[in-house]
Amino acid sequence: MTIMAVTSGKGGVGKTFLSANLAAALAARGERVLVLDADLGLANLDVVLNLHPKITLHDVFTGKATLDEAILPAPGGFSVLLAGSGLVEYSRLTPQVREQLEDIIAQVAPRFDRILLDTGAGISDVVLHAISLADDVLVIATPEPTSMTDAYATIKVLATQQGRRHMRVVVNQVSSTGEGRTIRNQLQLVVDRFVAPHIEPASPPIRLELLGEIPSDFSVRDAVKKRHLLLVEMPGAAASRAVVAIAERLSAG
Repeated sequence: MTIMAVTSGKGGVGKTFLSANLAAALAARGERVLVLDADLGLANLDVVLNLHPKITLHDVFTGKATLDEAILPAPGGFSVLLAGSGLVEYSRLTPQVREQLEDIIAQVAPRFDRILLDTGAGISDVVLHAISLADDVLVIATPEPTSMTDAYATIKVLATQQGRRHMRVVVNQVSSTGEGRTIRNQLQLVVDRFVAPHIEPASPPIRLELLGEIPSDFSVRDAVKKRHLLLVEMPGAAASRAVVAIAERLSAG
């Protein structure tokens, strides 16, 4: 069983889109997958999947519903645990929120092959705590300079505060083949220059692994507008094929 945090330095880079479609691609490969919306105060996984949950994580946290009642089937053959939106009490990491999140993950872990934590954007304490519960981290960036700067900031914090030495990167909305590799190399260069000197000399080097790149594709916008999974709606689209390739690499280890 693997827990992977899907995160990004800034919002609007396609993190939730990738979490949902990657889950569908992994499910198609026979994995039992759960996507947990770990953006506890600004949840939007339900919007991407066009689900209208009567029960969310908030109800489980407050004892109004059981965990089994909150785990829902999603289009694409995977399961979801949805969070509530606009819940100010979950925008900061209180001891209670910390404990509840850890408890939920401990309970669902034995039931699935892979859990994807769709975190909030940025480096708030809630986001960092969610990531700390994961075995693996996937950082989403786009070729936009602000996205790259924020991705670097996230990687720096995870390396220095959590001791992460291996992080995976997906570059979304690339305009040409190979652009993802270029961006990964640029990020690695900055990390080697500015972060590596501040970690323990005996520590392993920080390695960014490019898991894949997703081309800029109008069909993505259409699928998001319709609240449909791209892999279900348009499996032949360039972006769909890219997500399937990412799932294959993940499954291969």
